Amino acid sequence: MARQTIPQPQQRIPEMQGFRPRGHLYRMQLLILLLLLAAGTLGAEQRSRSFTFSSDRSSTVLREGRERTRLEGNARIQTEDIVITANVIEVYGESFRFAEASGNLRVVDESRGIELTARQFFYDRELDVSRAVGAVYMEDTINEVVVRGGFLESLGEEDVILVQVNVRIFREDMTARAEFARFLRVEDILELSGLPVVFMNGDEYRASRIQLDLENDEILLQGSVQGTVSPRQQGGEE
Repeated sequence: MARQTIPQPQQRIPEMQGFRPRGHLYRMQLLILLLLLAAGTLGAEQRSRSFTFSSDRSSTVLREGRERTRLEGNARIQTEDIVITANVIEVYGESFRFAEASGNLRVVDESRGIELTARQFFYDRELDVSRAVGAVYMEDTINEVVVRGGFLESLGEEDVILVQVNVRIFREDMTARAEFARFLRVEDILELSGLPVVFMNGDEYRASRIQLDLENDEILLQGSVQGTVSPRQQGGEE
């Protein structure tokens, strides 16, 4: 006679109240872990890429591949060399590589002696490239230069600064204006184009392109050269 198997009653596992197994908790835990890593809990070999942040409030997008954290109200992020403060800062990308800031913006790069204000700011931590847009004001305390313009791009690895749109440059005994400027900070060389004009020690220089050696007070004019040289006073006489 065939042996019959008596089915056992299934035990129902009680549902946890408020639990929704959709991966939200896992993604939140992963995001927190990434933030902690970025905030400085990395090993010594990776600390140069770490950063800290703070704000009055924050929000986070958890959609896979589009993770983004928005800091609002007294927002601040700080890397090894750079401090960015603004009304709003957003960080995104792999390991929060990118940062965008706006509103009461101020950037301080102590290692390069640079302070900057603008309406908007973008920073790529991995490439050390930054861009500032709108009423840009930059003070270079090492080279003793003040720069104004509509757009500025800083190539940190090469230590070159590009400025465009209504460029104004100020230094002791020198002012200049142009539509485009390229500043090689290591060489202390300033290149101007786009109707450049330089006023230096009472003299005025105009050309298609102007190059200034700020360290040696030398000027090179190229194309459509014009100038006005004021007489020098020697021994109290002109």
